[in-house]
Amino acid sequence: MSEISLRKARSIIKTTLAKGREMDLKPLSVVVLDAGGHIKAFEREDGAAAGRFQIAHGKAYGAIMLGMPGSAQMARAEQQAYFMAAVNGVFGGQVIPVPGGVLVHDKRGNLVGAVGVTGDTSDNDATAALAGIEAANLVGTA
Repeated sequence: MSEISLRKARSIIKTTLAKGREMDLKPLSVVVLDAGGHIKAFEREDGAAAGRFQIAHGKAYGAIMLGMPGSAQMARAEQQAYFMAAVNGVFGGQVIPVPGGVLVHDKRGNLVGAVGVTGDTSDNDATAALAGIEAANLVGTA
C-alpha cells in the first residue's frame, strides 16, 4: 500500500508556501493528510488567521473522505445542496467543499493523501497546492 511520507509532506508544504509567495498571495496555511485522513504535516504562515488550520483541514478532509477534490465537491454542493449537507452531518461538520482541497496520487495512480490550502482565494489556494504536489513528484487532482 502506498502512503505519503513525512519527507514528501514537508516538501509539499515548503513548495506550496513558496508558490504562494511567488504569486503574492495572502499568508497561507497548508495541511497534508494521509490516505486515511490523518494529519501528516501542517504549517501556518505568519500573519495567517488562527482558524486557518480548521479550514485547510476541512478542505483536505472532504477530498480524502469523498474521493473528490474541492472543485468537484463545490459543483456537487451547487447541484445537490442536500447531499453535501448530509455528508457534512456524517463527518461532524468537518467538510469544506471548495477548491483548495486536492487529492494526491503517486505516479502509479494510487491515492496517497490530500492537501488542503487556505488563505487566499480558493482557486489560488488550489494552484499553490498543485505546485507543491508536483514538486514532490506526485500527482494532484484539484
